[in-house]
Amino acid sequence: MSDDHTHVQEFFSARAADWDRRFPDDGPAYAAAVAELGLREGDRVLDAGCGTGRALTPLRAAVGPTGVVVGADLTPAMLEAAVGAGRDRDGRLLLADVTALPLRSRSLDAVFGAGLISHLPEPAENLRELARVVRPGGVLALFHPIGRAALAARQGRQITPEDLRAEANLRPLLAGSGWHLTSYTDEAARFLALAVRES
Repeated sequence: MSDDHTHVQEFFSARAADWDRRFPDDGPAYAAAVAELGLREGDRVLDAGCGTGRALTPLRAAVGPTGVVVGADLTPAMLEAAVGAGRDRDGRLLLADVTALPLRSRSLDAVFGAGLISHLPEPAENLRELARVVRPGGVLALFHPIGRAALAARQGRQITPEDLRAEANLRPLLAGSGWHLTSYTDEAARFLALAVRES
């Protein structure tokens, strides 16, 4: 396992048990972001880096009982917290590295990634892997329940010009990885970038 992956696992393992209690009011923001994916009954969707599975319930509601919902995460403790919260009833949980997914190419209609991009060790390559598993015309949502400035303030840091989530950086990063950015929102209450898988 790479140092990046070890760091991510250590970071989230230490916080998994209290994660939902630390951020109890994020549910509506997750539901609103999932709604913007435009999922339909029967669609197949991946929650990449699903953590405690907070997106799984709105994703299940969007795709209905005939749809497929998969939550993949690198950290066993986060998946255990998802099971403890009963969210495994809304989707299949998979202990997996989103940088090398055990999924067939073009097998999904959408990918939802909450807080994901800042934890990708090789963002361009890793976004290409997400594109691999999504059909042409499928959708990617990169989401955070608060915007970049609010998140930086919470973490006691300043936003830098190199921030991957800045539109000027994210647009070409996605374009070089098989995605076309179609919508970008960065406000105090949320961050949401939507992209379509190019053919």
